[in-house]
Amino acid sequence: MPAPVLATRKPSKTTARNTTVPVAKRNATVSVAKQTWHARRSWQAGRLPSGVGSSWFCGNARNLQLNMTRRHLGNSDLEISPLGLGTWALGGDSAFGWGPQDDRDSISAIRRAFEKGINWLDTAPIYGLGHAERIVGRALRDIGTAQRPLIFTKCGLVWDEVDRSFHSLKAESIRREVEASLSRLMIDVIDLYQIHWPSFPPGTPDDDLEEAWAELSALIEQGKVRHIGVSNFDVSQLERVRAIAPVTSLQPPYSMLMREIETELLPFCRANGIGVIVYSPMHGGLLSGKMTRERFALLPESDWRKRGNPAFREPQLTQNLKFVELLRDIGGHHGHSPAEVAIAWTLRDPVVTGAIVGARRAEQVDGFLAALEFRLSPSEIERIQKYLPKSVGILDFS
Repeated sequence: MPAPVLATRKPSKTTARNTTVPVAKRNATVSVAKQTWHARRSWQAGRLPSGVGSSWFCGNARNLQLNMTRRHLGNSDLEISPLGLGTWALGGDSAFGWGPQDDRDSISAIRRAFEKGINWLDTAPIYGLGHAERIVGRALRDIGTAQRPLIFTKCGLVWDEVDRSFHSLKAESIRREVEASLSRLMIDVIDLYQIHWPSFPPGTPDDDLEEAWAELSALIEQGKVRHIGVSNFDVSQLERVRAIAPVTSLQPPYSMLMREIETELLPFCRANGIGVIVYSPMHGGLLSGKMTRERFALLPESDWRKRGNPAFREPQLTQNLKFVELLRDIGGHHGHSPAEVAIAWTLRDPVVTGAIVGARRAEQVDGFLAALEFRLSPSEIERIQKYLPKSVGILDFS
């Protein structure tokens, strides 16, 4: 990967935005604009808004499960469902992608997740070099502002005019990124804006963390983002940025096959009130119950799992596929899939606020929805812990 340098492209021109975040006031008569704001926030919190009749709301939010459990995210006012929809694969075929993807399937998956009560999406500019954000924007445009789910996106991984990706946490680069994300997503404010990686490739110098975090804090003041968080940080990096401004959330990788965060990161977040939204709970589909050696062999060479995921390499692959049969047995007693067991395992500790689960088609969403409410018993957790395979890292391109 080339050494990080600032992109030379000029900031894109964007229309003027109202940088004041709307505040819903409880009045006997509520304007249309305030109805919209009340409705969206009330749906996200799982309740009907004051001043808005149930018939009006149901007419605009068909099929939503309003009584679903919500969890408070860190120091924010965000109430999120236990699952969020991940959009990495929706970026399509790229250097860090999952192979070709049909945009119509992507939009259907987003709609299905939303209709079934998932109230937040996680995306990033680097997913398909902006394509995943554009797809989310199209889906949100069709859904409408009143019922729009919370949108979480990121900064720090960018690309140049010939699509070479690199890492930059310079303030100037972040300012360009946030404007581009707002434009692609077709929204006025980002609910949670996260630093994607403290450095990339992992382990390279992270000298710009303080500059980046100060800039993210400034974006809150400017009304372009509501809350700020980090992804893939360790404890020392969290300490550095917390000295500048509070951290709403950490987004680390976490699955039955990838448990490093249990030692230091989860206790630190618990002690300091930092929300945790984990990614890859099914470990790239390996714990879904549908992955086989034959299916893995047929993945396109552009799929990052064939090149950079150590859990798919032998002898780990054989051990992991055998372990999935244990999940199948446990889930079978409840009528749930191995995927739902794997997700429920990551949510067994209250310090984990939510889990990001990817889906490329609507039917894949249906395959993990039960994990919104399903929880493992202590005896089932003990059984799983006894047979956990070797823990691996998230990336290894060696």
